[in-house]
Amino acid sequence: MRRSSTRPTSFVPAAAIAIALVAAPTVAEDGYRLPSQPLADIVDAPTTPRVSIGPGQEWMLLQDVPGLASISELAEPELRLAGSRISPRTFGPSRSRSSSGLSLVEVATGSTREVTGLPASSAAAPLVIENASWSPDGRRVGFTLLQGDRYEPWVLDVADGTAKRLADVRLNLTARVAPIWLPDSSGMLLAEVVAGEKPPERSLVPTGPVIEETAGRKAPARTYQDLLADAHDEAQFEHYFTSQLAIHSLDGERKTLGAPGIVWDAGPSPSGQYVLVETLHRPFSYQVPASRFPRRIEVFDRDGGKVHEVADLPLQDAVPMAFGSVPTGARSVHWRADAPATLIWVEALDGGDAGVATEERDRLFALAAPFEGQPTTLATLGLRYAGETWAEGDLALVRSIWWKDRTLRVWKLQPSTGTKELLEERSYEDRYSDPGSPDTVRNEAGFPVLLTADGGDTLFLIGQGASPEGDRPFVDRLDLRSGDTTRLFHSEAPYYELPVQVMKDGGDARWLLTRRESREQPPNYFLRDLASDTPPRRLTNFEHPTPQLANLDKELIKYQRADGVELTGTLYLPPGWTPADGPVPTVMWAYPREFKSADAASQVRDSPYRFDRVNYWSQLLWLTKGWAVLDDPALPIVGEEGEEPNDTYVEQLVAGAKAAVDEVVRRGVADPERIAIGGHSYGAFMTANLLAHSDLFATGIARSGAYNRTLTPFGFQAEERSFWVAPEIYFAMSPFMHAHKIDEPILFIHGALDNNSGTFPMQSERMYAAVKGNGG
Repeated sequence: MRRSSTRPTSFVPAAAIAIALVAAPTVAEDGYRLPSQPLADIVDAPTTPRVSIGPGQEWMLLQDVPGLASISELAEPELRLAGSRISPRTFGPSRSRSSSGLSLVEVATGSTREVTGLPASSAAAPLVIENASWSPDGRRVGFTLLQGDRYEPWVLDVADGTAKRLADVRLNLTARVAPIWLPDSSGMLLAEVVAGEKPPERSLVPTGPVIEETAGRKAPARTYQDLLADAHDEAQFEHYFTSQLAIHSLDGERKTLGAPGIVWDAGPSPSGQYVLVETLHRPFSYQVPASRFPRRIEVFDRDGGKVHEVADLPLQDAVPMAFGSVPTGARSVHWRADAPATLIWVEALDGGDAGVATEERDRLFALAAPFEGQPTTLATLGLRYAGETWAEGDLALVRSIWWKDRTLRVWKLQPSTGTKELLEERSYEDRYSDPGSPDTVRNEAGFPVLLTADGGDTLFLIGQGASPEGDRPFVDRLDLRSGDTTRLFHSEAPYYELPVQVMKDGGDARWLLTRRESREQPPNYFLRDLASDTPPRRLTNFEHPTPQLANLDKELIKYQRADGVELTGTLYLPPGWTPADGPVPTVMWAYPREFKSADAASQVRDSPYRFDRVNYWSQLLWLTKGWAVLDDPALPIVGEEGEEPNDTYVEQLVAGAKAAVDEVVRRGVADPERIAIGGHSYGAFMTANLLAHSDLFATGIARSGAYNRTLTPFGFQAEERSFWVAPEIYFAMSPFMHAHKIDEPILFIHGALDNNSGTFPMQSERMYAAVKGNGG
């Protein structure tokens, strides 16, 4: 790759060079190449460990995060079946967010306890640790460890820091059913590989055509990747996803539950007496992923016997298109967190069709063990169910939402009587009015429940604290009787301090665990005493991963679109730049968002005090080349008073981009002839559209985008109308249809195995061909 000076004096974008390389490669330019050393050092910088707080908030688990995977690791065999990507070698996911090491930090003292007993780690054989979870009593941590070609269950004893294998079994993680602790912490529920069967082999001679049939009913489906394609795929899916559920106690006892099956989800009841199991079964589909295959939901007892069938649901391939539509029948089946063994589920009252006008959308049901008789109705909702949180006592909070007008409602529910009281109603895209979300804590069975005080009359709310000055996270005490709130904590400049967990001392809140960062300091964990003004105590000491980029010069800037909509973006200046140096090349990296309100679109969505983690695909890498960066300039697409946002997508997109360009030019930072626009996914779609419909930018970088919306005909992003309902919208918004207007250099980047819904790699290939064919 051609290297530029620290302060380029002419605009020769890497984008244009890369297109030339793609179009006419030479032998010397084939293969992977290393970037300049400053960029390599940033890519190889250590990653901040992940943190998990244990029950009782006595210990924190730190998980070391490895750097980028090697090309050889990424090139390992992979199967793409029914929307999932798995490793046939390991019976697990082909890509995962693994850890390479574990350690413990005592919250009270900040002292670190190293973990022993793990196999030796090396560059050739690094540790691959996944699925770490605390036991309900907080005395142990369960996790999976990859040993050769098999995942094994391991347990870490917190008291002495030793780790050992729980059982000599091979786990099946293809469906991501991770080991689950029993509520009494005596063992774990595991999904095991069914031994003895060989993988199905594909015949070199086709046995017949692939036949699909439709019966004339409407069955719209968005575009999905990695679907089953033939009978051989079906056989492979059954082979690799079939597992045997078994309970393994800490003392070595094993007990199976039911017969082997395609276990999609499983979990014990809070009492530990029952296990809820969800399995998939035929007929499979070649049009939708496994998450919409037929499924059977059953309850087993601890001895492995089936005691109740909740539902046997058909293939979910005919869910209506309207946003907020859902399958019919029981959905979101789970255990009530504060009861020994009570099933909770919801069913649609509108046929699952959000396009139907009705006063009642969903009904929430409960059925307690021994699961006989009729279920109890807990609540009937006028909007779509969006989850509930239980408390220890006769209290639950039930959430419902509606996409069309972005309404959120939160109900205070008294389960014993079914009485519900409206606690909150607002637009969920209005960040400034967000009162925060109730904090939760794990109960003795390991289930999340509301953190309460005063006998259940007080909740603790944690919010982002969005404001015109940026996000200022907070903690409030909410009195459910009066509705009054009392502020316990508010993040203050020059820090962005996010509450992680409110911790009680006796009957009331006393301590607050936070994650604090600033422009110069990476995120670290602190403990605050809410009863005093003493400075918080630091618990971790994560160092700056890229000290060469410390003290970045950045500013949260505000400006206005021509129609009056207020916009923001974060402006980064190259190291050492002053206004006397004059304008520099600038890259804008953006992602459009849809809104139903101009007021919500105008709200600030960031904090000027956040730490900037510069990773291998960060747009901030351009700072090392002497460029300025305008990160996430707001490009809202607003549809008010019955209009859909996309009705004027192009006009609003260009207007927002022009406002951003005008502002950085006005500030003397950017040279108007040397501004690049770039984005990922929907941001790539945006990039191609801006080059086609404006002359604001000298070049563009479009990464993993979709450019021809007729190839996603049943909706995309926030557009819920189909191509046949609004063909003019699909045409106007598709940069592929306007490729002949793109006369600036543009770089198309796309992962060859992109599995995101709608962004098939073919989209970039055909868009490149369109630009090339038109002389671009």
